[in-house]
Amino acid sequence: MTLPFLKGPGSGLAKGLAVTLRTMTRKTVTAQYPDVQPDLPPRSRGVIALLEENCTVCMLCARECPDWCIYIDSHKETLPAADPNARARTRNVLDRFAIDFSLCMYCGICIEVCPFDALFWSPEFEYAETDILELTHERDKLREWMWTVPAPPALDPGAEEPKEIAASRKAAEKMAAAAQAAAGGEQA
Repeated sequence: MTLPFLKGPGSGLAKGLAVTLRTMTRKTVTAQYPDVQPDLPPRSRGVIALLEENCTVCMLCARECPDWCIYIDSHKETLPAADPNARARTRNVLDRFAIDFSLCMYCGICIEVCPFDALFWSPEFEYAETDILELTHERDKLREWMWTVPAPPALDPGAEEPKEIAASRKAAEKMAAAAQAAAGGEQA
């Protein structure tokens, strides 16, 4: 809506004052953030959390990271053989797992490529630091964020059962039927 008196010299100032007066009468929409926590959408991305027990030090996350902000150090331990004729096995042990959040662009590639579900999105977003060097979070801090990771969404009740589960269910039913037949034959 244009007002007829807002044409000519000084019209820019009058238009600006009109916008100011219009917005002064509206209710404010400013979120009072530190005092009032925002309602985050479910499964929102905050920081990356580490489930250390699942990490096998395969280094896929660090290799696939486009920013090279994941630092992993490990060493190998030799496990004794279970049988006398078997050979000893080695396994990787995690020494250091750190993410530099000053470099991270929150793409989630590390979470997607992890074959052992060791990395998760946490909705925590309040981790500001006064020094940029403190934005490199070690595995202790990453482990603390695991408790904030929400549970995965429930399965759709109308969805088809995965092929793997259906095949294992059929195999279990066949084994149960064979066991019942064997038990029935023994009773006779």
